[in-house]
Amino acid sequence: MTSLVGTGVLLRFNLRRDRLMIPVWVAVNTLMVLSMPNTLKGMYGTEAERADLLHQVATNSSFRALIGPVFDDSLGALTAWRVGVYAGALAAVTGLLVVVRHTRDEEETGRQELIASGVVGRRASLTAALLAAAVASGVLALLVTAGLAGQGVAGALAFGLGLAAVGMLFATMAAIVAQLTESARLARGLTAGVLGVAFVLRASGDSASTDGSSVLTWLSPLGWLSQLRPFAHERWWVLALFAVAVAGQGALAYVLAGRRDVGMSFVATRPGPPVGRLGSAGALAWRLQRGAVLGWSIGFFLAGVVYGGLTDGVADLVGDNEKAREIFERMGGQSGITDAFLASMTGMLGLVAALYVVASVLRLHAEETSMRAEPVLANAVGRLRWASGHLVIAFGGSALIMLLAGLGFAVGYGKEVGPVLGACLVQVAAVWVVGGLAVLLYGLAPRVAPLAWGVAGAVLLIGWVGPALDVPRTVLDLSPFGHLPKLPGGDMEWGPVLVLLGLAAVLVTGGLTGLRRRDLTT
Repeated sequence: MTSLVGTGVLLRFNLRRDRLMIPVWVAVNTLMVLSMPNTLKGMYGTEAERADLLHQVATNSSFRALIGPVFDDSLGALTAWRVGVYAGALAAVTGLLVVVRHTRDEEETGRQELIASGVVGRRASLTAALLAAAVASGVLALLVTAGLAGQGVAGALAFGLGLAAVGMLFATMAAIVAQLTESARLARGLTAGVLGVAFVLRASGDSASTDGSSVLTWLSPLGWLSQLRPFAHERWWVLALFAVAVAGQGALAYVLAGRRDVGMSFVATRPGPPVGRLGSAGALAWRLQRGAVLGWSIGFFLAGVVYGGLTDGVADLVGDNEKAREIFERMGGQSGITDAFLASMTGMLGLVAALYVVASVLRLHAEETSMRAEPVLANAVGRLRWASGHLVIAFGGSALIMLLAGLGFAVGYGKEVGPVLGACLVQVAAVWVVGGLAVLLYGLAPRVAPLAWGVAGAVLLIGWVGPALDVPRTVLDLSPFGHLPKLPGGDMEWGPVLVLLGLAAVLVTGGLTGLRRRDLTT
């Protein structure tokens, strides 16, 4: 057991470092789940309305692909159906981020070598990282179980444990990938790519069958979550699948961790070309971030295609349900249900794009804290020139992915290309405000720069859950997205858009001014 010496100390240290990140991710996920029962009760309060919903889902393969099959008409079962896939995906993202941060990130920055020089076992760091992910998953399970217990204790427990199991499955998967790669960025990207494949497999399987019996569904961990069937005669044995997968992946990660040196990997990094193309700071920034830009671009285009393909069927799904229509109108404006749906979906993609711009801006923080910025700045490269390369990719990339989302909508919907493209592009103004705040935090106070993730999470929570809960307008206005015109269907108002663009410019200017005047982080 000497290989685990120091695990407790490292766990406490990890939880202290994650005292902001873990609570934000868990809170967003929990509130998303717990907001659903009352919302669904207002939308489908009668047995006839719920029966009609089940019929619509059973006959609409597109909505099964997006959300999954529904197995019962109780509020608990409808809650698990409506948010299960997305809550599971958020739990998976939380787990993989925590593990990669405390394993490969530590090795990449050189801190792991310093820690290993003390009285610390060989596998203590990996164990502490997995335990930190387990804490996050366990707290999520506890909160979801307690919050949904009123709908049925057994179903709430099954749903909570299912979410925690998905989180731990991807945490252990990230632990394996972290042993294989030398880059934390690549480890996160590859594990997130597996999550994307899991979503596609589940969507393909659920669209092909009404009861989730497709082989493709069973090949996806997100499909296992739906097959657990919370609040619908729970299949407890499905948790055994999670347990076997988590145990197997964890064991493999431990074996790999014991067979390599600190800082090394089993897959060697490919060397660059003998004649480099990194003649400028901007070229270096592009080389570092091009993989993320490509991945987000593909994801947003495909999301646009999927949401666009659902548009024609949304009117049938909503039917005469006034509550559902009101929620779409609060999200997308007082227009026809089709335009309101398009506006709400483009708004949701805008909220997700805010996560991209924060991640891209904070790449500056990662380069600085890992001391990779110093060799660049030691040459004839000024701080503003170095930072501008990354910021062009952050802000330009966010505009690009929203443009591609609009093109995806045009492909999936097949009509009214101009209005839906404009609806996507107008989101960029609010995305840039969130990015500008990230620049400001990084430039003025790099130690608290990760708080930008909390801002992005709060904006996502307000935009996602706020309309469903019918929160006051003053709360919705706390988000920059609350001031955008509701397109398509509404009138284009340039005033708020220009104000948001001006605010973003002021925030970026303030952040760059702070960066130029302060010392680099040591």
